[in-house]
Amino acid sequence: MNNAITIHGFPLSGHSHRVELFASIAGINHEVNTIDLAAGEHKQAAFLALNPDGQVPTIVDDGEAISDSSAILVYLARKYANDYLPQDPVEEAQVQRFLTLAAGEIAFGPAAARLINVFNADIDPVFAKSIAEKALTKLERHMSGKEYLVANRPTIADIAIYSYVAHAPEGGISLAPYPNVSRLLANVEALEGFKPMVSSKVGLLA
Repeated sequence: MNNAITIHGFPLSGHSHRVELFASIAGINHEVNTIDLAAGEHKQAAFLALNPDGQVPTIVDDGEAISDSSAILVYLARKYANDYLPQDPVEEAQVQRFLTLAAGEIAFGPAAARLINVFNADIDPVFAKSIAEKALTKLERHMSGKEYLVANRPTIADIAIYSYVAHAPEGGISLAPYPNVSRLLANVEALEGFKPMVSSKVGLLA
């Protein structure tokens, strides 16, 4: 077993959650260090020494600091859990496609809509909703007749899209019109080691 990696994150961050979720499902030895974003801990010298951009999540593994949740997922899969990142070039390209979706339309759609409701972010709600519907429609169409996004088995693609899609209702985005997407979320939730993301309803920032 590897020495424990440290995941520096924040409970209400979907980006942080996807890294914690993958580490848990893949059985990667890890510990979580909560960064107090409300108190500005991510902008203090100690954290900036790990990530000059001052963003969570950041992991430290064998003295190496790595940031960006998608990059972290690829790193962890390559080093500790190859089954979650296909070696076949076509399948690997498909995984990368969904990492791009997670960083693009999911981030600017359901994640942004959630930011408006949870953090009072100054974001256009109409635009966020339209992008969310576009992203969810893509996923719904892709998931027809499938159990997972790529190769019909769990990969980091499923982990990358899970957190913000599962919590889309916190941004006022209903998942009811997307039964195939809901099935995918349920399949991820059924994986051994699954850990849910904290709901904004617990009022951590209240």
